Amino acid sequence: MPTAAVAAGPREGPATVRVWDPLVRIFHWSLVACFLTAWFADGGERVHDTAGYVVLGLVGFRLWWGLIGTRHARFTDFVPTPSGLLAYLRELATGGARRHLGHNPAGGVMIVALLAMVALTAGSGALLVTDRFWGSDWVEALHRGAAWLTLALIGCHVTGVVVSSLLHRENLVLAMLTGRKRAEA
Repeated sequence: MPTAAVAAGPREGPATVRVWDPLVRIFHWSLVACFLTAWFADGGERVHDTAGYVVLGLVGFRLWWGLIGTRHARFTDFVPTPSGLLAYLRELATGGARRHLGHNPAGGVMIVALLAMVALTAGSGALLVTDRFWGSDWVEALHRGAAWLTLALIGCHVTGVVVSSLLHRENLVLAMLTGRKRAEA
């Protein structure tokens, strides 16, 4: 048994191991809160803009933490090769996708896609308040399109979490709250 695992009594369930550090979890739920705040800030331009600026800061932090953070926070731990992604998707299609302690290859690609899209959404929004791009139709269209595409990716992400949770009988939402997952593969 790994030294990081916690022994569990008969009513506590299986042993767990820490996977998601507090900074990854705070980033994740803060990004959720800020995106939703910006999305639903109907008529609250100042709230919308502030949430967007916080998103930019969060993305900057996550890029930095993806380079120097804890093991499962690092991009080198979860960004797959194209062949690794295709192999995982084949496993998933046959119902035999193996469990990953950190992000699975599809989840790793989703993280990169979501980071890119929220950065594009927030970045284009920030451009709209500059003198150069104030009232720019193409930047406004880019901002709206990126926001809708981000929302679609969020839907795919949530679907992937549900599928993986069911496939591996593991509550991934709880894992992102507690930072812990089952120790055994």
